[in-house]
Amino acid sequence: MTTEKIIRVLAGSMVLISVALAYFVSQRWLLMTCFVGVNLIQSALTGFCPAGIVLKKLGIGSGSCCS
Repeated sequence: MTTEKIIRVLAGSMVLISVALAYFVSQRWLLMTCFVGVNLIQSALTGFCPAGIVLKKLGIGSGSCCS
């Protein structure tokens, strides 16, 4: 699996988890959804992707979606 696909799965999972937590626990968990969205936009505009850097250091994934 490529790094880009892993990051998409990670971001999507975080959004779904935060929505579930907002529904069942507290609406403040929607801040996590906002954080993920802002990080995705920032990554698209700048090319800087913290998740990609962490995955690269862990040796997970292949390809180079993030520099």
